[in-house]
Amino acid sequence: MKCRDHMLSRRNLLTIGAVGGIGLTLTDFFRLKTAQADQKTYESKEGTAKSVIYIFLPGGMAQQESFDPKPYAPLEYRGPMRSIPTKLTGVRLNEMFKQTANIADKITIIRSMTHGEAAHERGVHNMHTGYRPSPALTFPSMGSVVSHEFGPRNNLPPYVLIPNQTNPYQGTGYLSSSFAGFSLGADPASGGFKVRDLELPSGVDTTRFDKRRKLLDVVNGHFREKEKSDSLDSLDTFYNRAYSLISSKQAREAFDIEKEDPKLRDRYGRNTAGARMLLARRLVESGVRFVTMTYGGWDHHDSIDRNMKNQVPAFDQAYATLISDLESRGLLDSTLVVVASEFGRTPKINQTSGRDHWPKVFSSLMAGGGIKKGQVYGSSNATASEPEEDALGVQDWATTIYKCLGITADKELMAPGARPIEIVDGGTVRDGLLA
Repeated sequence: MKCRDHMLSRRNLLTIGAVGGIGLTLTDFFRLKTAQADQKTYESKEGTAKSVIYIFLPGGMAQQESFDPKPYAPLEYRGPMRSIPTKLTGVRLNEMFKQTANIADKITIIRSMTHGEAAHERGVHNMHTGYRPSPALTFPSMGSVVSHEFGPRNNLPPYVLIPNQTNPYQGTGYLSSSFAGFSLGADPASGGFKVRDLELPSGVDTTRFDKRRKLLDVVNGHFREKEKSDSLDSLDTFYNRAYSLISSKQAREAFDIEKEDPKLRDRYGRNTAGARMLLARRLVESGVRFVTMTYGGWDHHDSIDRNMKNQVPAFDQAYATLISDLESRGLLDSTLVVVASEFGRTPKINQTSGRDHWPKVFSSLMAGGGIKKGQVYGSSNATASEPEEDALGVQDWATTIYKCLGITADKELMAPGARPIEIVDGGTVRDGLLA
């Protein structure tokens, strides 16, 4: 065979890119998806939330300088920043959250999140899996559980990470790697952003791509003729899925924020927060079930005033626009938007004008997807040092998210060694969060 195309092995016909830094090509990704789907029937039924956008703020955002200011506390607890009123009577937010204050009637502000893990990695594990870390077992992320329970929709990956997997607890844990998140490979805020796994290899145009597709059919036919095995039909379904994704105009456009109206892009903000949240909206609108989006660094042991003023405005603008944009498109009621960090910050300002780690109480936001609009859920005490009403543990928080999705949180999945493990152990749905 003299043609370069004919020198490719069967496996190399469709190597487009690596998925999520775990060594999987896009074809591997779909082959694993197909093999798993062939062995099981998805049992969960969609709930009020058809999709989730999980906005994770790594480092531990201070509750006092965000969603639970204490304007009447002594200065060493109150901190250097002021608070502002919101659309909810008597409810105030940090002064930097001006646009979030204007959409407070569309969201739930949680002021009573709590767990016992003061180390970053352990807190991050909690907030991505709903489990305390265990030395014996790695638990799957919520995105991977959703991928396991529902599978793909509209030929798009069920679980997408923007921009990439930033910590191991966003992974599949004890589940098969077939349920891994699909990482973009680039930041959507970067110039000329393109998703690596939707791009043809260098030197391969659409004509050559179609030629490879036809060549694959020839090779498959040869193997079937020689091996007389019907199983090849099911094993090769993953090639068709991968080709469909790469050649699908709908899939390509879902990842292409350049398709958006420039005025809407300006509303989100032409920056990291704006681009990532806009892309998250495009993905859930197109059919992605679970998007995890990471933004910023909130480990403010020093100069919390300066650091918050540097990071909050872009987040505030993008988040408020995301909620309003979803609502205007009729998507908010079916899209659960969650904002969380791994823990909060200490009640008192420290000697370097910052705050240290504090998991006893912190704040979170939830909106859409079956969550009650326009309320504050739970409260902290006068110094934001511990919950005062409706303390919300991670297990209950995760169980409520799964409830919105239509997933029974005490359903058992199989870990290595045929060991049944509940999706969440011991959680209770918090009806007060639900519409």
